[in-house]
Amino acid sequence: MEWRDEGIIIGVRRHGETSSIVEAMTRGHGRHLGLVRGGRSSRLRPALQPGNTLGLVWRARLDEHLGVYAVEPLALRAGRLIGSALGLAGLGWLGALARLLPEREPHETLYEALTLIADRLDDAAVAPALVARLEAQVLAECGFALDLESCAATGAREDLIYVSPKSGRAVSAAAGAEWRDRLLPLPAFLRGGDARTPELADIADAFRLTGYFLDRDLFAPRGLPLPDSRRAFLAAAAKAQSAS
Repeated sequence: MEWRDEGIIIGVRRHGETSSIVEAMTRGHGRHLGLVRGGRSSRLRPALQPGNTLGLVWRARLDEHLGVYAVEPLALRAGRLIGSALGLAGLGWLGALARLLPEREPHETLYEALTLIADRLDDAAVAPALVARLEAQVLAECGFALDLESCAATGAREDLIYVSPKSGRAVSAAAGAEWRDRLLPLPAFLRGGDARTPELADIADAFRLTGYFLDRDLFAPRGLPLPDSRRAFLAAAAKAQSAS
């Protein structure tokens, strides 16, 4: 069996003395692993780093086998990202998010989002908002989409400023006034259509919102806490934003 695709590396581990097992989020084949023979060589090691995009040829005798990757560098970002505390922390969290998806299940829209974020992951002005949107997208891809289009109580489509922690649906200012202490803030940029750069408070509210549902719907059912990689990214983002 053989296929050709492109993918962003999200993990690499040693295999034997000279080879590596590469975990990539691919455009058409989802999260997929493969063996790269000679992956620990001085020629291949710089390419086999998280954050880089590779052209991939996967070959195996049977579909269920690990298979072997032949690789071609397409976009080598890792050197730049590893030099940034924000970029390095972001790579760890993006990998953890991608691993929430079933292996070998295509998510092309998510792949496009990962590519966009990887190109800007060390930019404190845009990366946090992009990652917050990605968290919401991962929830949706896993079957837990937030419904932010209309008010859960009235059906209104305007002035949506809260989200119900029970239903994951938006709530308008008027409908949620009495219960605002029990609702999660909804920053406008998560709904789309807002071209303004989000304020730091809006980004913090977005991560509070997505973190609540990531924990409840994806990590806690697996008996896991929210990963340290997310806390590391949020800390790096807060430090980078305050510095800028």
